[in-house]
Parts: sequence; C-alpha cells; structure tokens
Amino acid sequence: MADTAEQHSARMARKKAVIDSKIADATIERGVVIVNTGTGKGKSSAGFGMLARALGHGMRAGVVQFIKGSFSTGEEAFFRRFPEVSYHVMGEGFTWETQDRDRDIATAQAAWSKACEMLRDAQYAVVLLDELNIALRSGYIALDDVLAALRARPAAQHVVITGRGAPDGLIAYADTVTDMHCVKHAFHAGVRAQLGVEL
Repeated sequence: MADTAEQHSARMARKKAVIDSKIADATIERGVVIVNTGTGKGKSSAGFGMLARALGHGMRAGVVQFIKGSFSTGEEAFFRRFPEVSYHVMGEGFTWETQDRDRDIATAQAAWSKACEMLRDAQYAVVLLDELNIALRSGYIALDDVLAALRARPAAQHVVITGRGAPDGLIAYADTVTDMHCVKHAFHAGVRAQLGVEL
C-alpha cells in the first residue's frame, strides 16, 4: 500500500536528518584509493568516468594502462585530447594473447615504473591504474610494492585501480571498493565487442 502524502513527507524528513548527520560527520579531506574489481563489465569505464569528473573540476590526471594495449580504445582516443591528462598505454594485450610470461612481467614492471613516477608527483590529482589488479593477481608486480607506493603518495592524490581479482591486501587498504558482478553479458550470447561499448 502506497504512503499517504503526509507519511511520505515524514519518512523523507527522517531520512534527510540521518543523511545530513552523516554528511556533517564527514570532515576529513584527503586523497582516497578506489578499487573497482569483480567479474562484471564497467570497472575501467567507472574509472574513466572519475577521470572525466576530475577534468571537469580542472584537475590534472595520469593514466597507466597495464594490460590493454593491443588495440585502440575510445577512452584513449578521447582523453588524449586533454593536455591535463598524461596517458600511457603500457600493456601488450591480455596474457593469453602474448603467451610469454617473461615478456608480460617486463611489460608490467615498465608500466609500474611509470605509475610510480605519477604516485610521487603531487601535480597529479587523480591517477588511474587501469588493470593493475590483473598484474597483481598474475604476480607480475608485488603487492607490497604497490601498498608502499600508495602509502607514500602525496596526501591529496586520489588513485583509482581497476581489474578483476583485486588482492585482499589491496581491498583492505583501499578507502572505497566496488565489486562488480556479471549478471548477463552480450558476449556470452555471441555478440562481438563493438565501438562505443567495449572498444
């Protein structure tokens, strides 16, 4: 049964009071670490959405892509238009494409070196480390090295880390973690990756 106008108004007033109280209690301002993980689509897309938001506020951003690199993406084509974004595609494609573990490790280490430069540089308000979780899960980069770099970064710097299989230690350290689950995906029905959706 639907609320009456009076019941709805009273319920919304109670809800507003609770939310206003939580907002008033949130007084800390510092850089946060955000992790987008899980089997569902949209982890990188969400990260690039945050990048767009940062650009809207005039912030400088850095991107390092750890795995993707064997094909051009719409994100790369778009964000390279902005001088405020330092964009580095360091991967050579997914691990099943290269089929060379030593080469994958060397590529990931080069990407991590570039990421560390950004994580030490206060001019980057936001750093997006796309598919870093894959490199961590595969053992190409040591979790302890990542956590040390995150702890030592400039205090106001935000970091977004994407990819399936985020390790427990990173999840524990991060401020915000979203685990995206796949309910349904067009690829499983034979629909190929398409411009504007996956590419």
